[in-house]
Amino acid sequence: MSASFTAAAPSEVGAAPPAAPPTLPSPADEVRRFWAVAAFGALLVAIGLGAAHFMETYGHAVTGMSNQIVWGLPHVVAIFMIVAASGVLNVASVGSVFGQTVYKARAPLSGLLSLALLGGGLFVLMLDLGRPDRIVVAATHYNFKSVFAWNVFLYSGLFAIVAVYLWTLMERRMNRYAPAAGFAAFVWRFALTTGTGSIFGFLVARQAYASALLAPMFIVLSFAWGLAVFLIVQSAMYAWNGLALPVAIQRRMTRLLGIFVAAAAYMVLVYHGTQLYATKLHGFERFLLLDGGVYPLLFWVGYVGLGTLWPLTLLLAPSPLGVRGTVLAAALVVLGGFAFLYAFIVGGQAWPLDIFSGYTARSSFMDGQVDAYTPRLPEWLLALGGLGLAFLVTAVGVRLLRFMPQDDFARFGDGVSPQSSSPASASRPG
Repeated sequence: MSASFTAAAPSEVGAAPPAAPPTLPSPADEVRRFWAVAAFGALLVAIGLGAAHFMETYGHAVTGMSNQIVWGLPHVVAIFMIVAASGVLNVASVGSVFGQTVYKARAPLSGLLSLALLGGGLFVLMLDLGRPDRIVVAATHYNFKSVFAWNVFLYSGLFAIVAVYLWTLMERRMNRYAPAAGFAAFVWRFALTTGTGSIFGFLVARQAYASALLAPMFIVLSFAWGLAVFLIVQSAMYAWNGLALPVAIQRRMTRLLGIFVAAAAYMVLVYHGTQLYATKLHGFERFLLLDGGVYPLLFWVGYVGLGTLWPLTLLLAPSPLGVRGTVLAAALVVLGGFAFLYAFIVGGQAWPLDIFSGYTARSSFMDGQVDAYTPRLPEWLLALGGLGLAFLVTAVGVRLLRFMPQDDFARFGDGVSPQSSSPASASRPG
């Protein structure tokens, strides 16, 4: 992206002249950089496909999963990406549904990230199921008593609705339909996250999961995780183009992320509080929160410490956070999300099922015993492939179409806005 800037003389005598903007790479260098980024993303996707082929050839015995822990690290990454795909669309919803101009300018990028994250999450999910060649069977034969069948329609529906929404945003003659499409996306994303949370909420075969609170908890978690991903990508795009987000807009978005992180922590607290109220769940809660080995460590250090308290300290501080602080806080929220889901999903399966209440069951199939799980290399590589696909889709989409937010750009300074003749040119007022 090229840009031309003109600077007027300072309005006060003796005022220091504005700092010279940094030198951007030449168009040829920028093209080479883009192809390097795209090649990196494609390499990650190829590695993920190779790992999936390896597991398909040799079976799930080459993974750390077992008959008790059937959802491992790939599912953790996939669920995070799907939940974040719903949450990142909240940026567009705030603009289109609630009329906030600052967020409306970011609606196209929000939609692109939603499609990229959902695609990456389903990439991992489908390739981790063991028989990806039978996807046609799963897509044409449904058991509508199963929440998994509902999610097939919720995922495909979000793809379609967001695609139409982006069309109404980016095609000028279709702009009048953008509010209706935005409202449809707003409603559908709530339904999708409800369905994702209900996968666990309806799963009575695991004591950790069967709770009506999981659907609303996942909705609130999606707000925080989606906005965190959005802020990271937005910061990277501005840095690539030699631009800086105006302080007022950055502060507004970081404050919103702080509110979402606090709300998510509250929902997690309520969830565990209700679990502790039931005597039969005291054993599992003690396992997850105190003596379960890696799971309490991930929950308290990963989610509570690094993913909640530290970001809140940064995001709600009185002084402006700055670009690096914003990226750090958002990255901590993302890492905390992975830690929470790993403890929740894997830890919930590791705890043995209470088959006969009041009795202890023992068998050679690990009944009554806490199972162990360590993710192996193919699982890490498959998860990395899903992240790589989301990265590649985002990079190519931003390169080909106008997804850069078109508002109040500042080239490493304040008070700079694009001129009406060109979205990439700006003048500094005197």
